[in-house]
Amino acid sequence: MSNVVAPKGLEGIVATSSSICFIDGDAGVLSYRGIDIHELAQRSTFEETAYLLWFGKLPNTSELASFATQLAGARQLNPKVIDLLRSVPATATPMQVLRTAVSLLSIYDADEADSSHDANVRKSFRLTAQIPMIVATFDRIRKGKPVIEPDHKLSHAGNFLWMLNGEAPSETATRAFDIALILHADHELNASTFAARVIAATLADIHSAITGAIGALKGPLHGGANEATMRLLYAIDKAGADPIEYVKQMFSEKKKISGFGHRVYHTEDPRATHLRRMSEELGRAAGSTKWFDLSRKIELFIKEQKKLNANVDFYSASTYTTLGIDIDLFTPIFAISRIAGWAAHVIEQHDDNRLIRPRADYVGPAYPSPYIPIAER
Repeated sequence: MSNVVAPKGLEGIVATSSSICFIDGDAGVLSYRGIDIHELAQRSTFEETAYLLWFGKLPNTSELASFATQLAGARQLNPKVIDLLRSVPATATPMQVLRTAVSLLSIYDADEADSSHDANVRKSFRLTAQIPMIVATFDRIRKGKPVIEPDHKLSHAGNFLWMLNGEAPSETATRAFDIALILHADHELNASTFAARVIAATLADIHSAITGAIGALKGPLHGGANEATMRLLYAIDKAGADPIEYVKQMFSEKKKISGFGHRVYHTEDPRATHLRRMSEELGRAAGSTKWFDLSRKIELFIKEQKKLNANVDFYSASTYTTLGIDIDLFTPIFAISRIAGWAAHVIEQHDDNRLIRPRADYVGPAYPSPYIPIAER
């Protein structure tokens, strides 16, 4: 039996070495390949950020152009995948459909059986282009709307909004969504990324790893907090209630307010800094800051009363709603962004692999316990 006692939830345990993402929870630092998230949010694009995550450096002009062209060129779905999106029951959720569709993608991928570095990169391009197509296409199908063909001239962020809404997105909306994708692109060994690496470590293919990651993301303790946040805002608005009094009542009933606190950050989540600003700017551009105003009042009250900071999920709720995105698409949008990080981690795992096989701290009956014959039990 092991003498090492692991903390519940493996909190604080270092499980692997990685050069992809650095977090300092005490200082509120998040960086990709050493570059601060604030710099990337202010100056980068999702395409450039994905290149950084996959190749370990910022691209020059020609490299970025080639990357963007290759990513745009991968915007195609096998007709059988679209048939699946049309055939699922009306009760199917976007996350259920995304999980199943990504698994199906592997059957039609020419590189499915090849897990070499170059093949993994090729598949990463396809997965990163296909996941937003699946989300947008399924949303239109379930609403009885015509499927929109991708526009290869648009950016990654712009094309998703185009395929989802069937309208050319504004520069403000495109840039806001682009920043949101950058902010969510990676976050070290969160539950879904760790799941992807564990699966990849068995030498399973990248589609299997990403399907597993999506399965982990589907759980409400990983994805879903921004959905709960927006439902709270809707409930307050529908009731015409004062947000502070509404939250006070929830506290008195011992109910949790989603979107606050973080396992890693002990100060403000650096991603929340940008999403707060984006929520307000988008609201002003749309002619109403109602959702931002409600969010801000709740945030200030909880920070004062509970000393908790808003995390990435809190303001992403009002940001996505102002962009016209349905609540049940919030978590799939997380996957649209996080595929960049998941792919980077699968590539890194396969490039220097060792099977991930931790031990458990045994707390059962003492060894050796006797076997009692059934007649004597």
